Parts: sequence; structure tokens; C-alpha cells
Amino acid sequence: MRSKLVLAALLTLLTLPALSQVAPAAKISGLPLGVGGGFTDFDTDYYRPYIPNWSGRMIGISAWADYSVFHGLGVEVEGTSIFGNKPTPHDDYGLPIYGSLKEESVQGGIIYKYHPLHGIRPFVKALGGVGRIDFPDINPFYTSENSALFSVGGGIEYKVWRTVFVRGQYEYQWWPDFRSGSQNLNPSGLSIGATYYLRGAHRHY
Repeated sequence: MRSKLVLAALLTLLTLPALSQVAPAAKISGLPLGVGGGFTDFDTDYYRPYIPNWSGRMIGISAWADYSVFHGLGVEVEGTSIFGNKPTPHDDYGLPIYGSLKEESVQGGIIYKYHPLHGIRPFVKALGGVGRIDFPDINPFYTSENSALFSVGGGIEYKVWRTVFVRGQYEYQWWPDFRSGSQNLNPSGLSIGATYYLRGAHRHY
């Protein structure tokens, strides 16, 4: 389901060229769209029973798409799945544990990219969307929850070849609906990957 949501968001972005009419004429020379992906290392912020003695960190993958609207200001959609380096659930009384830890999110929002300096382009962003967390529990009917989420982040991109930029970013999330708001859940972490900009997109920053 998450992959379908990401695909739908990307297709939505592809219908946005009409917005380029409000920007300088230089944008007509190419679609101002960048797509990318990379690896993610997150602090899941999940510290509940049945997961003793672990760091809270897991790894996964992220994918994103940016569409430039005007002078560095644009929109971004992002999907993240944190699934690797799972902790081993354990119950002190030997009860069976169901489920395992995993966090997924799909977000959209605004991104602002500064003018590049010596090939380095800083950016900041604010996103919102939905998230799902799977977790271990002795109750086989309660091993996952969905929540709205909000995030802020920033990072840099570095041009390595024509329209290809290496990206490093940090993101901090709020999941306000987790356990009906009775428990804070604030995952955060780093992503490293690359963004490919379609022809002409790199001229708009």
C-alpha cells in the first residue's frame, strides 16, 4: 500500500508542469523535477517492553521527488521504510511475542533550496503525512498503529555529474496520534543518497 501511495504522489508531481507558467521563462526548457533515493539510519524512538537492551536505531531506505515552483521554492514527496537491524523481542515470563518492529511513512510538503555555492546546495523542508509502525507485543491483535505525522529537516546536495547530486539530510518527526497521543513518538535520523534532475531542472536554483 505504501508503494502505491508513493507512486501516486510521483504521478501527481508529473502533472504539475502547468505551474511552471508562473516562473521565469527559463523553466520552459525542461521539467523542474528531481527524483532520488538512498539509505536511512534512524533512531526509531521506540522503547517499550519486549525489546530489552538495544540502541533504538534501525536502517532502511527512502525515496523522494522534488518539483521546483519558483526560485528554489518547491514541493517534495517522500517515502521512508525503516526495517533493517531489527531488535529481538523477549518476554521475561516466556510468553510468546507477536510482530516485530518496523516504521513506514509517506509525506508531502514544501522544500526550499538555496543557491549553490562551490557545487554545494543547502536545503530545508517541512513535511506532513501518515505513518505506520509495527511493534512486538504479547497481544496478537495489537501489533501495529497508524498515525498522522509531521517533520522538519534539512541538508545539502553536492553536484557530482551534470544533473546528478549526492544528498545528505537529517529529519525529525512527530507522530501525535501514536497510542492515542498518550506516548510521544519522535523518530529522527540521517539519509544519504542521490538525486537525479530531469533536463533543465538544474538551471532553476
